[in-house]
Amino acid sequence: MLQKFFLVIVAALCFLPNSAVAENSTPRIVVLPFEIFSQDESSSLADEIPKVIRTFLEQEGADIVHGTGEEMASGRISARDMQNIRNIGIKNGADYVIWGSLTRIGLQFSLDAKMVRSFDKQPPHAFFVRGDKMENLPTSVKNMARDMGLKIFKREKVLKVIISGNKRIEADAIRTKIETKPGDVYLARSLARDLKSIYAMGYFEDIRVEEEDGPGGKIILFKVKEKPTIRVIRIKGNRVYDDEEITENMTLKTGAILNIFRLNSNVKRIEELYKEKNYHNVSVKFKVRPLENNQADIDFMIEEGEKIRIKSIRFEGNSIYTDKKLKKMMKTSEKGFFSWVTSSGEFNNEDVAQDAARLAAFYQNSGYIKARVGDPEVRFEKDWIYINIKIEEGPRYKVGQVKIDGDLVASEEQLLKALKINKETFYNRSVIRDDVLALTDFYSDAGYAYADVAPRIKKDDEKLQVDITYLIDKGLRARFEEIVISGNTKTRDKVIRRELRVYEQGLFSGRRLKRSIRNLHRLDFFEDIKVDTPKGSADDKMVLKIDVTEKPTGAFSFGGGYSSVESLFAVFSISQRNLFGRGQLLNLKAQLGGTSNRYTLSFTEPWLFDIPLSAGFDLYNQKIEYDTYDKDSIGGGIRLSYPVFDYTRVYLSYNYDRADIKNISEDASDSIWDLEGINTTSSITIALKYDSRDQVFSPTRGQNHSFSVEYAGLGGDIAFTKYLAETGWYIPLVWEFTGFLHGKTGFVKENSDNGLPDYERFYLGGMNSLRGFDWRDVSPTEKNIFGDDVRVGGDKFVQFNAEILFPLLKESGLMGVVFFDTGNAYNNDEAIDLGNMRESVGYGIRWYSPMGPIRLEYGHILDPKEDEADGQWEFTMGTAF
Repeated sequence: MLQKFFLVIVAALCFLPNSAVAENSTPRIVVLPFEIFSQDESSSLADEIPKVIRTFLEQEGADIVHGTGEEMASGRISARDMQNIRNIGIKNGADYVIWGSLTRIGLQFSLDAKMVRSFDKQPPHAFFVRGDKMENLPTSVKNMARDMGLKIFKREKVLKVIISGNKRIEADAIRTKIETKPGDVYLARSLARDLKSIYAMGYFEDIRVEEEDGPGGKIILFKVKEKPTIRVIRIKGNRVYDDEEITENMTLKTGAILNIFRLNSNVKRIEELYKEKNYHNVSVKFKVRPLENNQADIDFMIEEGEKIRIKSIRFEGNSIYTDKKLKKMMKTSEKGFFSWVTSSGEFNNEDVAQDAARLAAFYQNSGYIKARVGDPEVRFEKDWIYINIKIEEGPRYKVGQVKIDGDLVASEEQLLKALKINKETFYNRSVIRDDVLALTDFYSDAGYAYADVAPRIKKDDEKLQVDITYLIDKGLRARFEEIVISGNTKTRDKVIRRELRVYEQGLFSGRRLKRSIRNLHRLDFFEDIKVDTPKGSADDKMVLKIDVTEKPTGAFSFGGGYSSVESLFAVFSISQRNLFGRGQLLNLKAQLGGTSNRYTLSFTEPWLFDIPLSAGFDLYNQKIEYDTYDKDSIGGGIRLSYPVFDYTRVYLSYNYDRADIKNISEDASDSIWDLEGINTTSSITIALKYDSRDQVFSPTRGQNHSFSVEYAGLGGDIAFTKYLAETGWYIPLVWEFTGFLHGKTGFVKENSDNGLPDYERFYLGGMNSLRGFDWRDVSPTEKNIFGDDVRVGGDKFVQFNAEILFPLLKESGLMGVVFFDTGNAYNNDEAIDLGNMRESVGYGIRWYSPMGPIRLEYGHILDPKEDEADGQWEFTMGTAF
C-alpha cells in the first residue's frame, strides 16, 4: 500500500511546474538508498523514499545524478563513513549527497536524513521527521524534500502574511484571495498572482506588497487602499423622467463601492431609458466629487435634447395597395399635427417589427401568397426618424378546390360545411387557421383529443389559384381516465364535479370541457381556474386536472340612495354564497329608510337530492309608509327550479303575504280606502329563464332572458294575474368595450273587484330602472278628493336600457359606464305610448373591489318636469369576507 502511495506522490510531482531559480548554476545531487530498520518486509522503501526526494528536487531545478549500482551498494554499507559519502559525490561530479534511514516500531516511524556538500569539510545538515502512522510517511518524505530544497537553493520560508489599510472590507475576506500561506516557499511570482486576485475583488484603488526579514523567513505585508463609497447620487438636467424613475433603473446605489466600470454602465442605462421615449440625442456624463472619510458624491449630468419622432414611413415595391392603405395596417405612424395628444410619430422597436408582420399577414390574407415584407430600415437623422419598408407583392391567388382527406369521422360534405375558406374568393391564411381550429373542435367533440389537422397548399402559378386540402389524422379516441381537483380548501369536490359536463371514463369533448369551465366561473367561487389535460396511463387516456384558487364568498354589503318616498335610505346585507362549502346560499338582508323597513331571510339549495333541482325559501317582515297609507306585512314563500334546456331553467314558487293597510290619509284614492285592514295574498308563479352570461358581475358576453306569470287568488283577499318579460344582451365591442341592451315589460290585471292592490302595480325610477329619477317616481297619477294628483302605479310598463362598459383600470377591475334609460308606466285606461317615454342619460363607475361590487352612477333627466330635479347620484357598495 505504501508503495502505491509513493507512486501517486511521484506522479503528482512530475506534473508540478518548474519553479526553480538557480543561484548561479544548476546544482547536481546524488540521493543514496535509505537504510530500513523494520520487523516486517519494507525493503522496497529503501528505493521508494529516495525516488520521491529525487523527483521533487528535480522539479525544483536540480540535476539528479544516478550513480552505478555498485556505488549505491557501497554507500549503503559505508553510510557512516563520511569520506566515502563525499567520494561518491566527487566521483559522480555531484555538489550534494543525500542519504538516510527509516526506523519503524509498531505503527510509529522515524525518518532521518543527512545532506553533505561533496567539495568542503562542513558537517552534514540533518533532517528529522517522526510520525504516528505509516499512512503519513509519503507526506513526511515530501515535506523533508521541500526542506532540503530550501537549503540547496537558499530559499526562505514565509513566516507571516499581514494585511493593513482595510477599513470596510474584512481581512478574512481578503485573505481568502491570497494563495501564499505561512510556511510556503517565498516566491515573487506567487505574490504577483495574489496581487491580481485582490485587485479582482473590485474594492481597492491601490495595493502594495512589501516584505520584511524575520527570524527564519519572510514577513509579507499587503497594504491596501480602499475605493471610496458613494454617499449621494445626484441627477441633474432631467425633465422627462424624475429622479426616482432614473435611479430605479440604475444598478448604482448609495453606499456602494465606487467603480468606474459601473459608472460607465449606468451612463448607458440612462441613455437607453431616454431612447425608449425617443430621446435619441440624449447625452449623459458623470462627475465624481471626492469627500472626507473615503467617500464621494456622484453627479450625473443629462442633456436630454429634443424628442425625435417619425418624419416619414415609405414603402418600396407596392403597387396594389397605396402607402395610405398600408399605413392604416400599422400601429406605428408618422408625426401628425396633434401628436402631443395622439402620440403619433412615437418610435418603438417592437411595434415596428410587429408592423412588418402585420403587413405580411395583410397581404397573405388578401390572396398574395408569395408576398414578402422586408425588415424595416430605420434611420436616425438629427431630429427625425425615417422608416423604409421594402415589399414584394407577387401575384394574387384565388381559392381553387377545397378538399378534406385522411381520417373522416363524418362525410366530407358535412365537414366542408364547417369551413369558411370555400366561401372566400381569394386565398386567406387567417381563414385557413380558423378552419383548422373548427375541424379540430369538431373532432375533439367526437372524442379525438389528439386529432392533427394540417392544411396542404398546392399553388397553380399558371391559373393563379390555390388548391387546399385539409389532411386529418384523427389519432386515438381519448377518454378521461381520471378527474383530479385540487386547490379547493373549502368548496367540496362534489360542488365542482356537478358543474362539469365531462366525466371519468367518458369520451373527451372540447366543447363540453369549455362549457364545464364556464360553469365553474359562473359559480363565482374562484379567483382562478387552471385546467391541464396530460396523457394518462395509455395513449388513448388522459387526466383532467382542475386547480382552483378560492376567493371569499361571504359578503357584508351596504348601499344607499335617495328618493321622494324614502328620502335617505340604507341597505345592509349579510350573505354566504357557498355555505359550508356545499354551494348553498344564505342571505339576511335589512333595508332601513325614513319611510320603510324590510327584513328578509332566504336560503337556497342548488342541488336538492344531488340532482340539479334548486329549492329554497324566503321569509320577510316589511313596513312601508307610503304617501297616503302605511303597509305592514309579513310573509314568505318556497321555490323550486330545474334545468330544461341549455342555460335554461323553469321556476315554480308559492308565496304568501299578510298585509295590514292602516294610517290612510283623507286625501288617499278610493282604491286605497278599499284596502284598509288585513289583506292576504296567496299566489303561485311559474317562470322560464335563460342565462348564458359568462359571469354574474361585469359580464362581457351572453344573454339573460326571462318570462314569468304570477297568479294570485288561491285563497286570500287579493286576486290578480301578473305577466313579466325581460331580456338582456351582452355584446363584445372593439377595444375591450362591452355593449349591454336591456328591455323589460309587464302587465297586471285584477281577477275580482278590488283584487289588485296599489303595491302590486308598476312604478319606475332608481338604480335598476330609470337612473336619475327618484325611486317609484315614474308612474301614472289620478286626482284625489282634493283635486291633487297622486301616484297610483300602472297596470303596464315598458323599460329600455342601453349601456357601454369599458375598462378604466383593467388589472384592478375598475370599469366605466355610459348609459341611456327610457321607459314609462301606464294606467288601466292608457295605451302604451312609445312616444311618451321618460328618458335619462348618464355615466358612472363600477368596481369589483376586494370589498365586493361597488356602483356609483349619475343619471341626468332629459325631460324634467317642474317638480323634478335634473338628475341625481346613486350608489351601492359591498364588502367581502
